[in-house]
Amino acid sequence: MIRLERLRADHAPALLAFERENRAYFARSVPDRGDAYFAGFASLHEARLAEQDTGGIHFHVVLDDDSGNDSGLLIGRANLVDVERDVERGTAEVGYRIGERAAGRGVATAALAALCGLATTTYGLSSLTARTTLDNPASRTVLERNGFVFVERIGVGGRPGVRYERRLDSRPVPPAP
Repeated sequence: MIRLERLRADHAPALLAFERENRAYFARSVPDRGDAYFAGFASLHEARLAEQDTGGIHFHVVLDDDSGNDSGLLIGRANLVDVERDVERGTAEVGYRIGERAAGRGVATAALAALCGLATTTYGLSSLTARTTLDNPASRTVLERNGFVFVERIGVGGRPGVRYERRLDSRPVPPAP
């Protein structure tokens, strides 16, 4: 079973370890974060927490409650960025990363389903967007299982990609088995 927790200051060590451990794995399907990300991680983490306090982003860690660790093992991230709100609606872009050790177990699908639920009930959003590269079929499958629909072809980090959208309501779409 997985659990999402809103990003906090005390997540920094585990999050940095997770990103370092999975750097090469992630670089196979998404643009690499670069050395500066890791060198300046502490400052970046503090800045993200400050930005999160403004409501412009909502970062979450994905924890594996079945790991045997009382607080759960950090196995991924699930984020809402570029949050835009107006009087009638709100939207954000979805991002997620699941570590290599947890890949292929439905974790990304479950984490995105939980994030869609939070987007609706906690953050009051009415739509989400997502983008991924064409050479990342696993990510496209996760999006489609969670009710996202293809909108257009785009570039993602200099690579061919696609953009998806999902309208939200009070009944999040359950992930497909």
